[in-house]
Amino acid sequence: MARDKVIVRNHGKIADKIIAMEEKFSNLKDEDFVNKTSEFKERLKNGESLDDLLIETFAVVREAAYRVLGLKAYRVQLIGAIILHQGDIAEMKTGEGKTLTGLFPAYLNALSGEGVHVVTVNEYLSQRDSEINGKVYSLLGLTVGLNGRGLTKDEKRNAYSQDITYTTNAELGFDYLRDNMVYQFSQKVQRKLNYAIIDEADSILIDEARTPLIISGGSQNRVNLYKAADTFAKSISRETDIELDLEFKQVYLTESGIEKAQSYFSLDNLFDVKNTELFHLIMNALKANYTFKKEVEYTIQENEIVLIDQFTGRVMPGRAYSDGLHQAIQAKENVNVEEETVTLATITYQNFYRLYNKLSGMTGTAKTEEEEFLKIYNTRVICCPTNKPVIRKDEPDYTFGTKKAKFKKLLADLKELNDQGRPVLIGTTSVESSEQVARNLEKAGFKFEMINAKNHHREAEIVEKAGQPKAITLATNMAGRGTDIKLTEETRTNGGLFVMGVERNEARRIDNQLRGRSGRQGDPGTSRFYISMEDELMVRFASPKIRQMFLKLGDDHIKSKMFTRAITNAQKKLEGLNFDQRKNVLDYDNILSQQREAMYAQRDSILLQEDLKNVIARFQYTVAFETVENNSELVRGEKVINNKSLIESINGKLVATNAIVEKDFNSLEKNEVARLIQQKMMEYYLEKTKDVPPNVILELERRTIIQSFDKHWTKHINLSQKLRSGIYLQQYAQNNPLHEYVEESARLFNKMKVLIAQDAIEGLNESFVRSIDENDIRMSNVNQETNEKKVIDVTDKDINDILNEWKIMPNDFSRPSVEKRFNELLVDFKNDPKMLERTKFQFFILEGLMKKLDEVFEQKNKKMMELTQDDLDNILKKFDLYQKKFTKEDIKASVDKLTVDKNDEEKNRIMIEAQILLAVAEKIQEPQDYVVKDKKGKVKKIIKVNKDGSVNPDEIHDTEQVQTKTKIG
Repeated sequence: MARDKVIVRNHGKIADKIIAMEEKFSNLKDEDFVNKTSEFKERLKNGESLDDLLIETFAVVREAAYRVLGLKAYRVQLIGAIILHQGDIAEMKTGEGKTLTGLFPAYLNALSGEGVHVVTVNEYLSQRDSEINGKVYSLLGLTVGLNGRGLTKDEKRNAYSQDITYTTNAELGFDYLRDNMVYQFSQKVQRKLNYAIIDEADSILIDEARTPLIISGGSQNRVNLYKAADTFAKSISRETDIELDLEFKQVYLTESGIEKAQSYFSLDNLFDVKNTELFHLIMNALKANYTFKKEVEYTIQENEIVLIDQFTGRVMPGRAYSDGLHQAIQAKENVNVEEETVTLATITYQNFYRLYNKLSGMTGTAKTEEEEFLKIYNTRVICCPTNKPVIRKDEPDYTFGTKKAKFKKLLADLKELNDQGRPVLIGTTSVESSEQVARNLEKAGFKFEMINAKNHHREAEIVEKAGQPKAITLATNMAGRGTDIKLTEETRTNGGLFVMGVERNEARRIDNQLRGRSGRQGDPGTSRFYISMEDELMVRFASPKIRQMFLKLGDDHIKSKMFTRAITNAQKKLEGLNFDQRKNVLDYDNILSQQREAMYAQRDSILLQEDLKNVIARFQYTVAFETVENNSELVRGEKVINNKSLIESINGKLVATNAIVEKDFNSLEKNEVARLIQQKMMEYYLEKTKDVPPNVILELERRTIIQSFDKHWTKHINLSQKLRSGIYLQQYAQNNPLHEYVEESARLFNKMKVLIAQDAIEGLNESFVRSIDENDIRMSNVNQETNEKKVIDVTDKDINDILNEWKIMPNDFSRPSVEKRFNELLVDFKNDPKMLERTKFQFFILEGLMKKLDEVFEQKNKKMMELTQDDLDNILKKFDLYQKKFTKEDIKASVDKLTVDKNDEEKNRIMIEAQILLAVAEKIQEPQDYVVKDKKGKVKKIIKVNKDGSVNPDEIHDTEQVQTKTKIG
């Protein structure tokens, strides 16, 4: 706290300078604010830093907010804004104006043009804050985007492209995961993660830190098995067939339960390895039926299971239990059972927010968790002073022996406060506890409002009215955050809001949040906790002897500051345990996080490359080296290549048939052998793909490689989860589980990279079904050499040069256009004998070409008129193109072969037949769909080619592209 005072004092001096500029900027016209923003951006470009601009920018924002909202930021709000700009957590009490405070650092950091994300806990707060603050940003000339669940990709991309984007924490994380599953870089919606301001930072970065965001896909259709397991679970006896552990929500089958399960499913042994999957389904069905309660852990909306947040009582659409438990609850409630999916991508909030260049947050309570913020997020927690002194009275706890005595006293005090006209907020630790209090209030005849899963949409409205005279509001401690409870003049005079805590939470921070609902901005108020020895915290930390002593109190209670301190110390101990647990989990998470970042960086690199041949070459070398390793034998302690088996494993599979013979490996090291195989693999691949247009092959290569990445990364995620769940057993062998996990995870990651290379190369080779041997590649090379050595009088280049000189486009080449241009040039060069002679010679060449073409076309047309299917088949056989897909290049290559040592008459006939085949090839080469099949002939991809030859990624039919859905674990 001493350090905080120094920091606040220093920030206070800066805040004073900002306030001192008030007069200067109050003279600005409304249109001048946009000019100031442009000026600040220009100064940044010229080398000034954001810190250099802080005082001026904050002063401008302060004036703009006053003009638009009628609110002039207090000195303490400016201090909070400076804390946020410096990448720390600002602890500001309820009602101190956090929404206005966030304006300042958001504006300053948005000037860099790299984007600012303002993160809230729900869409209501995102929309509210973006609308209120958006008016101020608009005056200042900055753009504001609002991101939400229901937006299209284009709408999301537009929202993220704005200077400042308001979004919820979940949607931000899901967009990051979805962006790393696209097949085109342009399909991404987010820019780089630059700067985030998190509202209610403790809720997101501490309470939900371990919550995994999951994108799942694929499916396992086991609906009937879920229903069968549910029927069995409902048929057994709760008393004799199972044992319940409600604290950890676990169910165990007894001997009789095991016998009934074996009988029901006709099994000899339920615990046989082959019955593992069924046993898992049975245990999930038992958990769903005996430990999960409707309207407590979940509710049913529109025939779907919707989970309830046990902290806030809010429903959580889009969230689901993992590992098949959600399906078990669906079977229990007889709603539609979804197919079980596998995890394709996942990240925790903890790891996601550490990806930002700069992270800051604001909350009413975070100081008690400062160690965690510092160690995990590298952010300090700095307490801001309040604008007016807090005059709320925090009374010592009332401690009872039983819950019955506690509620009796609570109701008596409530009646007294109600008669005085004071508003009361009753806070509970869970939804279940809320229901229990509600029943007591109903029985006592009190009128009250309750925030729970059934009326969560009215949450803000209920909280806003909680300061009215005689208002009684019942809610879980966390509910209603972000909305202030405003008192009337009458309730302020009566003593303000009275906060009653039904029991203490595990963390002091959450108790402080409840207390903080009262006494905002210097308002009067009172807070008191009612504790019984039957509360969960007391059962865990108070000895049985003390609990027994308290039972002697009967309906009475004790009110002791010393006992309150003892409870606070117990909470400190529990906070330490929880932090250690989260830190331990983070150590494991860090391994997967590093691997994720490496994978996503490689994925982006592949999406951005215009030519993937280098990537394919690296994959080919990996495959070649692994193949060499797999075909090596241990001889006298040294691994030696088995040349024969190596040739067998690559011949016609990885390289062209007979492309490599055993003697090629003589005197080569392993890496040199692998390099030779890789070179032949590339030759084989290029020969296979030579007929495919470059844009089609690039799209196919990109998709095949990316799908191999995603497929094996998905398997790696699931393997890592299984590895982590069992790694604790290593401690029984006196091994450090974390060290073992790091080593095993690294081994799995390296193995995954090899599998990606093998899968990608196999997929690309399978995509082209032409069977090629070494003669094809050699013939292709010979043809190129023959073409280079052939000497002819007039080349295509000569013709093109003449046409260029005569300014005739190749597409306009015809007898009328040539003769017209010739006559024009005769006039132009009539006084230049040398050029005239050159022009006549050029015309002679073109005339000869036109005569030859006329002759060929005349004979071609005549021949085509008389041509039968048999004649066409014979021509195709002659050109070695029968029952083959061929191109103009194939015909040209055949002509070069066929005209060798032929007389003029034979050459002329070959040219006519070639013209016929060219007409056929032109028809074949019209825009078409490229179909990619697997070994069994099943269609994997259909790549549609537009008339202009381009490929639209959105129109590709891809059976290997997994349909996904999002859930929060």
